Amino acid sequence: MVMELQWQLCSETNLTLFFPKPITLEKQQQCWALADSIQQMPEVLEVVIGMNTLSVFTISLTWIELEAFKDNLSALLDDIPSKTINGKHVDIPVHYGGKYGPDLKTLATELGLSVETVVNLHTEATYTIYFIGFQPGFPYLGGLSESLYFPRHATPRTKVPAGSVGIGGEQTGVYPFESPGGWQLLGQTDIPLFDLTKASPTLLNAGDTLKFTAIDIYE
Repeated sequence: MVMELQWQLCSETNLTLFFPKPITLEKQQQCWALADSIQQMPEVLEVVIGMNTLSVFTISLTWIELEAFKDNLSALLDDIPSKTINGKHVDIPVHYGGKYGPDLKTLATELGLSVETVVNLHTEATYTIYFIGFQPGFPYLGGLSESLYFPRHATPRTKVPAGSVGIGGEQTGVYPFESPGGWQLLGQTDIPLFDLTKASPTLLNAGDTLKFTAIDIYE
């Protein structure tokens, strides 16, 4: 592998792989591929995919055994092709700004952009769902324009409405449920991202693509 990998040995039953910055789809595809390849290994109990990261939970191993297992996984990455998931495409209509996106105007001002430019940049990109986490159905998306990178709130809100569309650092996403959260809120969608009455409760899955569309924009 050309890029330098970082493994963190978290305990005698857990090690986590971190790919170096920047976050890319290619690295995520390698996470998907490695997860598929090791699921059935006798040492592996569970594999959890994150944003260009992979956590591997194992049976109890000695430190020497875990180090050897880590080296085997690194070598395996050199031999397996990246995994491409041909997922579905979903359009998410959004009410931007106003009561739906209380951080939109401030974010635009801080970035030196107009509200319309922020919305245009946010809606013109095609995003890929890297993984689902935080809440059932919450998509972590790759593909946000670097022009829109913006830090999370230092003090998270205690209540973020369901359907809120926001930016946190280098990522954008949608809150399926009302919850506390620190992302900058740009807007809100009426589309449910999680529905237990359906055979597949989550609207989005890893490998799907997504575009946001603007229903309206409020200052």
